[in-house]
Amino acid sequence: MTRRAIHERLQSGPLAIAVLGLVLAACASGKQLPPPPQASGPVTAPVRPAVLLATTTSTQDSGLLDVLIPDFQRRTGYSVKTSAVGTGAALAIGAKGDADVVLVHAPKNEREFMAAGNGTRRLLVMHNDFVVVGPAADAAAIKGRTAVQALTAIATANSPFVSRGDNSGTDILEKDLWKQAGIVPTLPWYIQAATGMGQTLQIASEKRAYTITDRATYLARKTQLELAILVGGDPPLLNYYHVIPVDPKKFPKVNAAGGDAFADYLVSPEAQKLIAAFGVDKYGQPLFVADAGTADPTGP
Repeated sequence: MTRRAIHERLQSGPLAIAVLGLVLAACASGKQLPPPPQASGPVTAPVRPAVLLATTTSTQDSGLLDVLIPDFQRRTGYSVKTSAVGTGAALAIGAKGDADVVLVHAPKNEREFMAAGNGTRRLLVMHNDFVVVGPAADAAAIKGRTAVQALTAIATANSPFVSRGDNSGTDILEKDLWKQAGIVPTLPWYIQAATGMGQTLQIASEKRAYTITDRATYLARKTQLELAILVGGDPPLLNYYHVIPVDPKKFPKVNAAGGDAFADYLVSPEAQKLIAAFGVDKYGQPLFVADAGTADPTGP
């Protein structure tokens, strides 16, 4: 072998260097070379590769699904089609058998979904928290208060507040907080956007209004908004996510194997590691806390 040929092989990386060592040894001994090592082949496609996922908009708006789904597809050969809607809508899709698996964050509604026989198991995946955001000037002076105190102050000041109004997990939490405060919010200061979290934040920013958001979506869009976190860390604002495969006994057409595979993936060490690291490089903090294998504070 010429020096030029050796030099060219050395440029192609560690595997080529290892092969080159075998080449030189074989040339010296006159033995025939064994075949070079082969890269592992593609994952065998499942019988039903398409998986229908119904989930909340926060998992998409935060960018988390852009990390998890490609990794799941690469590892398993499944292909995921996502419907990112509010939690209420995601559970409704699952309750009609039009999804194979749901990933949502409204524990009370999830337990009702399970009680109706729509899901096979409910697995804790992760949590983050909700925060109350608004203009930095904070006309209603809510900064540092509890969530219920903050909503009371907003209503008392008639400060504009934008609600998702879409029966999402965020909307369900917000409505519960108003109930705890003993307040029925009304026009003109209370605005129902009937849209996803990202768009609701944009509307609140444009109207210089308050709103409630999951922290992950807010941080992912912070640079596009004129909103600051004013209330956070209050225990009622903790936000737990569960994955639920849809029950094939009730809905025989669902892809049970695919739904189970996605649920198992989300609670696997590999996915939990991705969840725990998500956001650290960009925001200096994780956007979600990986919870699989820990006690579920929302109950069975």
